Amino acid sequence: MLINCQNVSLGYEGNAVVRDTSFIVEGSDYLWIVGENGSGKTTLIKGLLKLLNPLAGKIVFCDELAKGRIGYLSQQSMPSKDFPAAVREVVFSGNLGGMGLRPFYSPKERQLAYEAIEQLGIKHLLKKSYSELSGGQQRRVRLARAMVSARAEKTAEKENQASNRLLVLDEPAAGLDPIVTVEVYELLKTLNQQTGITIIMVSHDTQAAAQYSNRILHMESGQGFFSDTAAYLESDRGKKFFGSAKGEKV
Repeated sequence: MLINCQNVSLGYEGNAVVRDTSFIVEGSDYLWIVGENGSGKTTLIKGLLKLLNPLAGKIVFCDELAKGRIGYLSQQSMPSKDFPAAVREVVFSGNLGGMGLRPFYSPKERQLAYEAIEQLGIKHLLKKSYSELSGGQQRRVRLARAMVSARAEKTAEKENQASNRLLVLDEPAAGLDPIVTVEVYELLKTLNQQTGITIIMVSHDTQAAAQYSNRILHMESGQGFFSDTAAYLESDRGKKFFGSAKGEKV
């Protein structure tokens, strides 16, 4: 178990946006969070990233996540589209959060970066400027950076331990054309299946959620309904929401 959300309520200034929501994230899960705009998805993500403390209930992290870090890719470009740096610099910068005041990357940190570069298939782009890349290439570079951030360790004693390797992705295919979108989804599927990386994905793409996820958390009016994907798709709620999202009669 990586994360256990127990009757969690999250919000701002005492006002709950997410209410009484429970779910579990296991290692190697591919969890998609779906729901209409304003249903609490972003607020929930802030809680999972430890940016918000629960108003009620609790979020229990496994030891590695409690002490370590989570790779995060937001919908907004980070770095910005015209960021004046080489691809290598962008990917390596995923280590910065765990380096403290140390000015140089350790051999372990370099290894993590090059592993992500190989897995994302961007070795041929290393010397290119990030600003010169296509949208799909930039997305791959940002995913590599997020992977490095997720796996970066803060102490030498932890170098030989299994990495937590959790990625939280907020609409990672937003703004991409259909061909590149499928490429991104297939890439994430491969990473999940071949490397065991756990992925939590926020997306409005219900068709992709049905195809790629193994678990779904459906946010509706601030409450979460959690299920294995197959069971969710057969439920009345799943049929209604996924049918409505595709514009079908339900």
